[in-house]
Amino acid sequence: INNIVDEVLGTCELFEEKQVGNERFNIFSGCPSGHTATIVLRGGADQFIEEAERSLHDAIMIVRRALKNSTVVAGGGAIDMEISRYLRQHARTIAGKSQLFINSYAKALEIIPRQLCDNAGFDATDVLNKLRQKHATGEGSNYGVDINTGGIADSFANFVWEPSVVKINAINAATEASCLILSVDETVKNPKSESAQGEAAASAMAGRGRGAAFRGRGGRGMRRR
Repeated sequence: INNIVDEVLGTCELFEEKQVGNERFNIFSGCPSGHTATIVLRGGADQFIEEAERSLHDAIMIVRRALKNSTVVAGGGAIDMEISRYLRQHARTIAGKSQLFINSYAKALEIIPRQLCDNAGFDATDVLNKLRQKHATGEGSNYGVDINTGGIADSFANFVWEPSVVKINAINAATEASCLILSVDETVKNPKSESAQGEAAASAMAGRGRGAAFRGRGGRGMRRR
């Protein structure tokens, strides 16, 4: 305490103690150099509080990512459709089987706007056709799915943005996962033990005999084993 200097001491305009529910909190307001904040979540059940905490955490991480990365791309599947269009054009200049691979990769990118349409209850085929036509003109690179109208719209003009680093990481992760799956040429199954198979067969035979019926002499009587 003796070594504390004035530069490390903080100040606030107002200090008060408030009671929220059964707990008391010390609240500092008007801190000139404060860089932290506390959010109190309250609810009628633990599941509501946990859901609110997850939603709040996601929102904070999105803002954090947006502040750390200064570049954004058009959302709503616009950037995915534009990359798909570019790859399809590039595939025309490639000969051999590589052209099929590039076209398949371009088609896979269209799953993002298609899934957006399915989630919103729109006709995905109709919306994707409109997006392909718009992006093919060269003037609709920012057009994506408009969930408000069920059609397409300029995502940048509607403030539907995505941090570019998030989109890059998503595409890289999906590509790496696909390459890993394609590199698997054989699967190894764990064989079932003979004892387990024998027990299963015995149980099946016992089950059959327990419910079987046969006719008695003369065909009149019915009895069970």
